[in-house]
Amino acid sequence: MPNTPPARRPKPQPLKPVRSGRFTAFVRTMWLLFGMSVVGLALFVLAVSGNFLDLFGRMPNLKSLENPRSELASEIYSADGVLLGKYFRENRTPVDFKELPQNLIDALIATEDVRFEQHSGIDAKSVLRAVTGVLTFSHNGGGSTLTQQVAKVLFRTRGDLNDGTLNGTGKLGLLITKTKEWILAIRLERNYTKREIIRMYFNTVEYGSNAFGINTAAKTFFNKSPKNLSTPEAATLVGIVNAPGRFSPVVHPDRSRKRRNWVLRQMAKSNYITTTELAQDTAKAIVLHYSVENPSKGLAPYFRAEVVKSLLSWAKETDHDLYADGLKIYTTIDSRMQQHAEQSLAEHMTLQQKWFSAHWKGQLPWRDENGKIIPNFLVNSMRRTQRYKSLMAQYDGNRDSVNYYLHKKYKMQVFSWQGEKEMLMSPYDSLEYYKRYLQAGFMAMNPLNGQIKAWVGGPNYKFFKFDHVRQGKRQPGSTFKPIVYVAAIDQGYSPCYPRPDVATTFPAVAGRAPYTPHNFEGSFSGRTFTLRQALARSMNSITAWLVMKLTPETIAAYAKRLGVTSPVDAVPSMGFGTSDCSIFELCGVYSTFVNKGVHTTPIMVTRIEDKNGNVLREFVARTREVLSEETAYIMTNMLQASTTEPGGTSTILHTGFKFPYEIGAKTGTTSNYSDAWFMGITPDLVCGMWVGGEDRSIHFRTGTYGQGAREALPLYGLFMQKVYKDKRIGINTGPFPKPATPLSIEIDCSKYYGGQRDTIPADQKMQVPDAGDLDDKDI
Repeated sequence: MPNTPPARRPKPQPLKPVRSGRFTAFVRTMWLLFGMSVVGLALFVLAVSGNFLDLFGRMPNLKSLENPRSELASEIYSADGVLLGKYFRENRTPVDFKELPQNLIDALIATEDVRFEQHSGIDAKSVLRAVTGVLTFSHNGGGSTLTQQVAKVLFRTRGDLNDGTLNGTGKLGLLITKTKEWILAIRLERNYTKREIIRMYFNTVEYGSNAFGINTAAKTFFNKSPKNLSTPEAATLVGIVNAPGRFSPVVHPDRSRKRRNWVLRQMAKSNYITTTELAQDTAKAIVLHYSVENPSKGLAPYFRAEVVKSLLSWAKETDHDLYADGLKIYTTIDSRMQQHAEQSLAEHMTLQQKWFSAHWKGQLPWRDENGKIIPNFLVNSMRRTQRYKSLMAQYDGNRDSVNYYLHKKYKMQVFSWQGEKEMLMSPYDSLEYYKRYLQAGFMAMNPLNGQIKAWVGGPNYKFFKFDHVRQGKRQPGSTFKPIVYVAAIDQGYSPCYPRPDVATTFPAVAGRAPYTPHNFEGSFSGRTFTLRQALARSMNSITAWLVMKLTPETIAAYAKRLGVTSPVDAVPSMGFGTSDCSIFELCGVYSTFVNKGVHTTPIMVTRIEDKNGNVLREFVARTREVLSEETAYIMTNMLQASTTEPGGTSTILHTGFKFPYEIGAKTGTTSNYSDAWFMGITPDLVCGMWVGGEDRSIHFRTGTYGQGAREALPLYGLFMQKVYKDKRIGINTGPFPKPATPLSIEIDCSKYYGGQRDTIPADQKMQVPDAGDLDDKDI
């Protein structure tokens, strides 16, 4: 068989892909869906961004984005630069980035946004994790970057911007809100640096306990500035932000510590702290110095409550928000004088309350003019309270239900001069308890410029909100008499004018019975006194004679000229201070004497600045000349007689308190010892004070403790002791300045009584009150 070559195999051909019509359609559909999703997402973002047909809610405009506004607490300062307090809805005071310590920044980034430096507002990995969690109904962690969290808080995306038709609590509403936060986060990243965004975060977030922003939080929980926070403290605060109520170290200390340690582990995981530091820090306890800021705390709370009234009026007129604009309000208060005033009032009232409680021990102090117990006093007082009115509204006027709750006992914190204490009391018990407490008010001002230097409106602002400096008005008693005497001097009477101590009777007029005022002692000596002596001894007989000679209408006109804005009844008894007025008004009156006859309206604020330090408004006192310089000086000199003349009602300032300086003064006591007053003047300080019961029917029964010289004057002495001793204040201790021109009226009255001054009877001598003076048998 012949050899034949093997048959050549055919060359293999490449396999051709098998294409089915169904597969091709599927691919095209997927691409179409993807394209439509991209377009749809873009359209959705545009619709949300532009609030299409008001379906998605508003978005901040470019101006708002460039100047994001968060609520900043307005701060109120003393004249010497001490922070007195704040006005806020959200207690927030911003800090600069340079004030943020690195350990605080590290804790935040490690915990909330580890890729903060890499993304541009949106972290794709976090978003994917969050979306997966929503779709699978599982919790895989949050998807919000720090920038998104800033956008959420700064622009209130879940509140103010959540006003579209489609907004709601469902998944669609959540998607819309998240979309807004993504958009805003990208815009924020375009407009601000990473440092600025971190600063915004720390200045905006809430930490609980009414603390907004890291500055307030550090002070509230640790009484520190942010830059002084330790790493565990920084981790504690960063841990709180996630859920302030859940992780509060005050309410849930164990849970807060676990959260802090988790933050520390995140810091170690990101290599911000070493494993050794982690072990040390997690072993430490959380040591708090917790103090929540509120209007009841800090210096001058009564003053701050009064200032806010005028500030709100100014803010309304100028379109500012006192509680959110971060204003800086600079006041006239001297923080050192304010401290001295508050301490002096506490010292004085502790002793006065001790005497008062012993005076009425085992008895009811609410008495009528005849000393009889006022029936239904507490019942009628309760009916004027807000608690009673609220209960009546709640129970539709059912008195049985109301009385049940008014007599139901609760544990409550109550005030005492020895400190707050917890007691089991009913509302009626509480009412009776507080009715037995004496009240007081004190104000000091510079008469030369009208600036108020100290203001204490009551015993304790937390428990007694009523202000006795300006809000409270009571009969001023004999502290009104200088108005009568200055009118007499202005009308040509000399301080040395002699007048016998005899009765003056005002005749019956228009149905009013004849009126004969009596002296404090109840009798008339018949001796002759100069007007200077009469004012020093506060003699009613000679004051009554002056009122009759000058007429009540003239005296009322002088009161108005000198700054008394309350109504003054032009009646014969007006010279004894029967028309109510305030400490605030009387300080203005007495300042006119010291300020050469120029009345200066007391002022509380000197300037207001915005959050950037720009001056928005400056304030100066209103002044008007109401007396001649000579009349004003003569009146000032006559007031000094109260401290120097034998028998003067205020000689204790020199004999007891040992003050070597010139001081003018006037005491005041009203009928039944309901009100005790004192006014004191020095060359650059006028002080006014009042002490009495909340109701006029509650008071001492005798002048031994109820007169102004005993119940009010010592408060001035205690205050001035501290002021003179405090060399930082620099109070003027020199004499009252005399007019440049010689006086046309004689003021040295010694020759009118032969240079001989009466000695003070032993029973009129007064010593500086001391707690050791009190003995129950003496009351």
